[in-house]
Amino acid sequence: MIPVPVLQSLGGALPIVAVILLLLAVVMVYQMVEIVNAYEKRTLTVFGEYRKLLEPGINFVPPFVSKTYAFDMRTQTLDVPRQEAITRDNSPVTADAVVYIKVMDAKKAFLEVDNYKKAVSNLAQTTLRAVLGDMELDDTLNKRQEINAKIRKELDEPTDEWGIRVESVEVREVNPSKDVQQAMEQQTSAERKRRAMILEAQGERRSAIEQAQGEKQSDIVRAQGKKQSQILEAQGDAISTVLRAKSAESMGERAIIDKGMETLENIGQGESTTFVMPQELTSLVGRYGKHLSGSDVNEMAKANGESELDSLNFDAETRELIGLDNIEEILGQIDEEAEVDVDAMEQEAQAIKEGKDATNIRDPDEVIEEMDSDMDPSGSPVGGPGGDGGSGAGTDGEREPEAETE
Repeated sequence: MIPVPVLQSLGGALPIVAVILLLLAVVMVYQMVEIVNAYEKRTLTVFGEYRKLLEPGINFVPPFVSKTYAFDMRTQTLDVPRQEAITRDNSPVTADAVVYIKVMDAKKAFLEVDNYKKAVSNLAQTTLRAVLGDMELDDTLNKRQEINAKIRKELDEPTDEWGIRVESVEVREVNPSKDVQQAMEQQTSAERKRRAMILEAQGERRSAIEQAQGEKQSDIVRAQGKKQSQILEAQGDAISTVLRAKSAESMGERAIIDKGMETLENIGQGESTTFVMPQELTSLVGRYGKHLSGSDVNEMAKANGESELDSLNFDAETRELIGLDNIEEILGQIDEEAEVDVDAMEQEAQAIKEGKDATNIRDPDEVIEEMDSDMDPSGSPVGGPGGDGGSGAGTDGEREPEAETE
């Protein structure tokens, strides 16, 4: 039989034991239930031994002797710290990058590598330095996509063994040293000045050519006008000379006819009724009648719409001498040669002003390449001062006058 004092002491300890057992039960349930999020997986180890992967949801595991490790199955971002490297042409550069990774096999990521994030970051740093070291400075600044592709290719093989997939690599900045940056800025400034000088020289050359073309057209118009005036003046002088000669001949013949008519009048006043007249006197009377009807010819010519020159009966030699039959043809040729398309010239000038007409203006890059090809490695023109380089400049100088005289 248990003594009463002992029962009394046990009765006071029972509530404490019950509380302890209840706490143990709660802790056991808490240790047995493992809740996994939808975006992750967890590895389960029991007594340090790998058992399985826990899927998203509620999972039951052995209490007190098991341990789980969570792995985020989403795409993760790793910052690659800024790295210093020496390019193939011995130029120091600094660069940093961003690597996007995703856990494809949580078992491998747990068993094959200690800390996959740190491992991928360190591998990306060394790969970035190696890739930059195999390239020249200009390529590191211009070929970002090529750098990204090389780094990703170098990371794929080792990360596949870790159950990690490298989805993308992006190089953020590649900066050369300050001395190299200053040299590049000076080179860029000099190149822009060089192109500006080439464009300005080409614009001045085009302006001079257009001005010469305009002066040429103006001189042609003035020369054609002067030529037309001289031809018309010469035609007028020739016609005036012929008309004066015709008039003098007509006046002399008229005087002879008048004298003959006075003689006939004296003969008619005599007492004789029979007259014997020579043949020359008969022809003289006929010519007198022709001169009397000369004024009617001009009136008939005007009525028929003819000019006074057309109505005059010039012989073939006289008409050819004064060019009476070729006046209209000569004037037509002069007008055709002197004709200038003013609208076309205005449109061309407007196009040049707006910069649309650039047929004779070369690209500065082509001019620079041509100038560089004409220079030997020492920087002097090919052929020396008296060689082909000098003759080439002379040829360019002679081409502009040829363009002006076309």
